[in-house]
Amino acid sequence: MIRSRRPTQPESRWLTVLGTLNEYQARLYVADRAMDQGRGGITRLSRLTGMSRTTITKAMEELKNGAARAQAVKGRVREVGGGRKKVEQADPELRSSLGKILDETTAGDPMSELRWTNKSTQAMAEELTNQGHAVSDKTVARCLREMGYSMQLNQKTREGRQHRDRDLQFLYINRQVAAFRKSGDPVLSVDTKKKELVGAFKNGGRTWRPKGDPQRVNVHDFPSLAEGKAIPYGAYEIGADRAVVNVGVTHDTAEFAVESIRRWWKLSGRKRKQRAKRILICADAGGSNSSRSRAWKLHLQALADELGIAITVCHYPPGTSKWNKIEHRLFSFISLTWKGQPLVTYETVVNLIGATTTKSGLRVKAVLDTNDYETGVKVTNSQMESLRLRRHSNHPDWNYTLKPRT
Repeated sequence: MIRSRRPTQPESRWLTVLGTLNEYQARLYVADRAMDQGRGGITRLSRLTGMSRTTITKAMEELKNGAARAQAVKGRVREVGGGRKKVEQADPELRSSLGKILDETTAGDPMSELRWTNKSTQAMAEELTNQGHAVSDKTVARCLREMGYSMQLNQKTREGRQHRDRDLQFLYINRQVAAFRKSGDPVLSVDTKKKELVGAFKNGGRTWRPKGDPQRVNVHDFPSLAEGKAIPYGAYEIGADRAVVNVGVTHDTAEFAVESIRRWWKLSGRKRKQRAKRILICADAGGSNSSRSRAWKLHLQALADELGIAITVCHYPPGTSKWNKIEHRLFSFISLTWKGQPLVTYETVVNLIGATTTKSGLRVKAVLDTNDYETGVKVTNSQMESLRLRRHSNHPDWNYTLKPRT
């Protein structure tokens, strides 16, 4: 959808003043403001006032060479209504034709000429010209802004069908987090970040380098050219703004996920939570830490036995992974840290993740995990029966606690 930006309050005030001036004074006034704004000022004021760039540029030249003073002495002002008419004034049907094109393409009319094009001003100008309205793409852009349209990005808001217990689960997770934090026990948000090819591959974003000397990378992102794949699994401690990221090199399995949590405990959690009696893990419902994964529960039981601490898990409902705090408290900042930096080696990956920080004081430790994790491992019924697993009364598939067996 396309919408226009409304003028700010200061802009509205001086636009009111602008409306009291005659044509000559108005263009000088706008030109003076454009000069004050510097680069991009002409474009911004042209869009805001409706004056053409040519008019503003001409007035700027008059201000610079003194012609404006000479013109003011002559006292000449164009009569009201003088000058060339706007295209839409000379062609009253132009706007209705443009509106029809917009309605057709927006509604997905299969008969529209622009149904399968990018709805650009140039494409619309060509179609209008074919219909007998000779206009340029700039005129179309101006008409669109005057009609209340502007360029818009897609916005991710439609989540599809949601589980009926979605809101209740979020409330339950919030209560659990509050209870654990009140008792001083650690609360973790865990997940796997997007896998990355390791090698001389393009990484989105820009970075400062000597002019004319960009980083050279491969033309194609073929996996066969890579040293391997980096699999960053993060454990972010809510409330402490600390995280440990375990970078795997083989497979994102349940065993790998639990090993990442074990490394968080050894590198960060144990030092600050020596008296912890329990750990809360907030995780997505799918992936290596899936709520349905038997292996995830089996390896968590082994970790609980090893630490002698009860581990509680609360899963986010399906389709709500974006609400997992690790996504916007850790992973987004890792992406900012390494933007424009080719991840040429595993050492590069680990060092860039470890260098991630924020103004709020985020600290990250990153380690390389070279263990070979096997996929497709089956967990038997007898192994599941040996777990000391207590499911919560509130949605037991998503909420459960594993107590140590020793």
